[in-house]
Amino acid sequence: QVQLVESGGGLVQAGGSLRLSCAASGSIFSGNVMSWYRQAPGKQRELVAAIASGRYTNYADSVKGRFTISRDNGKNTVYLQMNSLKPEDTAVWYCALYQGGATYWGQGTQVTVSS
Repeated sequence: QVQLVESGGGLVQAGGSLRLSCAASGSIFSGNVMSWYRQAPGKQRELVAAIASGRYTNYADSVKGRFTISRDNGKNTVYLQMNSLKPEDTAVWYCALYQGGATYWGQGTQVTVSS
């Protein structure tokens, strides 16, 4: 069993920054992939950024150059540094961990960007 706990969401003005964190606990295997997704009201959940345990990263085009994903394997924690935030980044943000053919989800954290 794997548990994920996100933190760092909140309200910020456009152009501002936030840093999301997600701590994983439980049966964590090496070789996993940790990711950040977001779901805006009325829209499907979408992948924003992902990082493998070897630190290979992948980003959605909409956040390239603005967001940086990183991880601390010793702490089983993934981070998302979000800069130059836009109102369209407003969403519930979810952390996910993929390992052994299964995906585990956090409870989500709200990010609201005001114009």
